[in-house]
Amino acid sequence: MAKIKVSLCDIPGLLIIEPTVFGDSRGWFMETYNENDMREAGIDAVFVQDNQSMSCKGVIRGLHYQKQFPQAKLVRVVVGEVFDVAVDLRPGSETFGKWHGEILSAENRKQFYIPEGFAHGFCVLSDRAEFCYKVTDFYHPNDEGGIRWNDPDVGVKWPELDVPVILSEKDKVQPHLRELMDE
Repeated sequence: MAKIKVSLCDIPGLLIIEPTVFGDSRGWFMETYNENDMREAGIDAVFVQDNQSMSCKGVIRGLHYQKQFPQAKLVRVVVGEVFDVAVDLRPGSETFGKWHGEILSAENRKQFYIPEGFAHGFCVLSDRAEFCYKVTDFYHPNDEGGIRWNDPDVGVKWPELDVPVILSEKDKVQPHLRELMDE
C-alpha cells in the first residue's frame, strides 16, 4: 500500500526514511514499518525489540553502542523534536569517527536507519520528546559501550539550547573515541 522515500546520508549505511502520509479531513495515516518496503530499500534487518523513551528539553542520551551484540536501529520521534546522531565506529571504515545528525520530529515523521557498528545518541530540542526505536538484538546490560557526547575528536555540532544540557551519570564519564582505539 504505502511506499517510503529513502535518502542516503554522507556516511554509507545510514538512511533517512520518510513514510507516505495519507491525510484527509479526519486526520492522517501512515505505515511506520513495512518489511517489504524496507527490503526493497536494501534494509534486510530483522527487528526483535521495540523501545520508547520520554525525555525533557536539554537531555542528551548517548552516544551509546553495544560491543559484542551490536544493534541496527530504526528510530523515530512520536512527540516533540530531537537532534539524532550516529557516529561510525566500524573498524576499517573510510568514515570511521565521522558523524551524521538529523532532526527527527513528530511533525516531519522522518525515521533514521542506523546499521550495526555505529554509536547513537540524541538531544531533545522540544519541551518534551517521545522517542521510539526498533533494534535487531536484545539489550544486554553488560555489553554497553559509549563515547563522550562532546568528544572534540568526533566534533558533533549539537544545536545550541536555551537550557543546560542534562546527562545521565554514565554519560558524564564516557571515554573519548581515542581512548577506545587504545584498548
